[in-house]
Amino acid sequence: MNPTAAILLIGDEILSGRTQDTNGNHLAKKLTAAGIDLLEIRVVPDDHKTIKTAINDLRGRYTHVFTSGGIGPTHDDITADAIAAAFKVNIDVREDARAILASHYANPADLNEMRLRMARIPDGATLIDNPVSKAPGFSLGNVHVMAGVPVVFAAMVESLLPTLTGGLPLCSVSVRVEQPEGQVAMALADIAAAFPDVSIGSYPFVHQGVFGTSLVARSPDKARLAVVEARFSTLR
Repeated sequence: MNPTAAILLIGDEILSGRTQDTNGNHLAKKLTAAGIDLLEIRVVPDDHKTIKTAINDLRGRYTHVFTSGGIGPTHDDITADAIAAAFKVNIDVREDARAILASHYANPADLNEMRLRMARIPDGATLIDNPVSKAPGFSLGNVHVMAGVPVVFAAMVESLLPTLTGGLPLCSVSVRVEQPEGQVAMALADIAAAFPDVSIGSYPFVHQGVFGTSLVARSPDKARLAVVEARFSTLR
C-alpha cells in the first residue's frame, strides 16, 4: 500500500482569489510519480489557530503533510509558529539556518531582524534545502513546511522528495468518446464493477457543439490498465 499525503495551502491571497495556486498542482504531479497517494488538498487563511488545527488533523490521518506558504520575513508569515504550536515545541532562530540564510547576502547588514524570521525553526526539525533563495524549509515529524513562492516551492520539493519513501507510481489511460456522459454511464458502471482495483472516472466535455466524454482509468498496474483501456474503446 502506498504512503498517503495531504497538501495544506496557506494564505489569505489564495482564498481571496488574488493569487492562483500552482503549488498544489505541481506537488500533486510529483507525488503521483513518486508513488505517494495524494488524498486531500486544503486551503486555510493566515490564521494561527486555523493552521494549527488543520496540521493536527491532517498529520494524524496521512503519512505525509506538505505545506505551502507563510514562512517568509513579514508579520503575517506565521506558519512556522503554528507548526511549533501544533507539535508543542519551542521555536527560535537556529544557528545552522542563520548561517545558510546569511550566505545569500553579500552585506551582513542586509540580514536584518525581519529576514532573520526565516531562520526561526521549531525544535527537532530537519531543514529542507532551498537552492534558490537559501531560506530553508523544514520537516517536523511527518509535516514538511515549504515556501509559497512557486519557484522556491518547486526547488524545495526537488530537495525533499528523494528523502521520502514512495510506493508504486500511479499510471493512467484516457479514451475520448464522442457520446454524452449519460449515454455511456451504465456501461462504464459495469466496467468499474469488473475492475474494483482500478480507479475509473468520466469527464464530460463539449467541443465544437459535440458532447463527449473522456474516460480515465488510474492504477499502478499497467497490465490492468491496458485491459480497461480496451474495454473503454468498445464504448466509442
